[in-house]
Amino acid sequence: MADRLTPRAREIATAARVLLEESGPAALTLRALAERLGIKAPSLYKHFPDKHAVEVELIAQLFEESAQTMEAAEEREPGSLPALAEAYRAYALDHPHLYCLATERPLPRADLPAGLEDRAAMPLVRACGGDIDLARSVWAFAHGMVILEIHGRFPDDADLGAAWKRGLKAFHP
Repeated sequence: MADRLTPRAREIATAARVLLEESGPAALTLRALAERLGIKAPSLYKHFPDKHAVEVELIAQLFEESAQTMEAAEEREPGSLPALAEAYRAYALDHPHLYCLATERPLPRADLPAGLEDRAAMPLVRACGGDIDLARSVWAFAHGMVILEIHGRFPDDADLGAAWKRGLKAFHP
């Protein structure tokens, strides 16, 4: 994936990722990114045409990393929805701002590297026996649980581990 970026574009994307992870999606502006890099904002346009392109790169990073995470979980426990869910949750909670950037607005699907979204989804699709509708339903459950957890929407005494187990059991009794 990194081969599609020049070394300078990779440096910019890395700085953007750090800024995002530290301060959240609202803080990711080209001005803030340029300041972090010690350059003027127009210099960024030589490598990324606009903020959207920077965001697409970060979303591509999420898909690449989550694909690797899910593939590793699948390798450890083939066909295990709980193992995939645990890996998905851990990744999202480790990168909450990146997760929110990638999931709280329309997906720039056409701008992502070809096949990357499918690669990230395939471990779940395989665990669901190839049933795409079931895989989408499980993903919707997992996403809902994770995004609510990220945004602190559960009561402090909520047993989220039990809620995950119960929810996954509904999909795979």
